Amino acid sequence: MQQIYRIMNRLHAVFVLAIVVSFVACHKPLHVDSTSCETIAVDMTADALQDSAYLSQLSQVKAQLDSQLSVVIGVAPEALTLGNPESPMLNWASDALLDKARELYAGRVDMAVVNKGGMRCEWQAGEITLRNMYELMPFDNELVVLTLQGKDILELCQVFATDDGQGVAGLRMSAEEKQLIEATIAGKPIAEEAYYTIATSDYLAGGTDHMTPLTKAVETWKSGAKIRDLYIDWVREHKTVPAVVDGRMNLFEI
Repeated sequence: MQQIYRIMNRLHAVFVLAIVVSFVACHKPLHVDSTSCETIAVDMTADALQDSAYLSQLSQVKAQLDSQLSVVIGVAPEALTLGNPESPMLNWASDALLDKARELYAGRVDMAVVNKGGMRCEWQAGEITLRNMYELMPFDNELVVLTLQGKDILELCQVFATDDGQGVAGLRMSAEEKQLIEATIAGKPIAEEAYYTIATSDYLAGGTDHMTPLTKAVETWKSGAKIRDLYIDWVREHKTVPAVVDGRMNLFEI
């Protein structure tokens, strides 16, 4: 019986091989008979090559989006400008972030940090729209709360002194000739061995913008909330965005 199976398997293999050889032998090789092409200049002459149906749909979406972004959510009695070492925009952004972090985080939040490069525009006095919010922060950075020792926060403050300031809330510091002199949280000197919590973005938590001390966090809480959305909520809730400069980042040179 086993011999019969072996013979059948051999016959099957020969049969399959014969089919493959027959297919290859009968199949004519492909070759290119002719080619043609058309050159389309990628310049202003291509403007005439427009899909009217697509543009019609796009214009409808744009009109709807423009309508949504034009919604007024608050007002700024004074201009919120950017500058060193602190400025109205940086102070509001860090204050608002601290407020929202304290609402979302179950524990204590001592301070907040935002970066100057993360604020992409200034606001003139007047109405604040959703478009203004997206212009200010076009990124999808999310809120995180980091737990650090005081010695690491003092190192971070020295970075601020070197870089001519950043946006902070809950923290006050002074420096002279780019050297840190004093830093306090809730009016008390920062204790090197104590632990503090910092509300910031997941972007800065990675140590970007020279903020490498933030990478020394012993604990990280991720909110999953976009900071831009938190700012929008803050403005809708408070209606008025103040322009405040209060000396929290006191950096001076002799």
